[in-house]
Amino acid sequence: MKTKILTAIIHKEEEMYVAECPEVGTVDQGETIEEALTNLKEATRLYLEECPLTDTDTSPRFVTSIEVSYA
Repeated sequence: MKTKILTAIIHKEEEMYVAECPEVGTVDQGETIEEALTNLKEATRLYLEECPLTDTDTSPRFVTSIEVSYA
């Protein structure tokens, strides 16, 4: 069994938390942050079983800030 560290982005939409893994594009939700993360892990695991990452898959990761002007 392979193990890989992936990114989870979580935000709240109305009454649910939405969790997304940008490296593979999986998304899931839950009533709590913990439930959303658990559901995302399962969705990502199932996705990777069908579409495994190769050793050449490298997703650069970085965090930055942006400035946005709006009305």
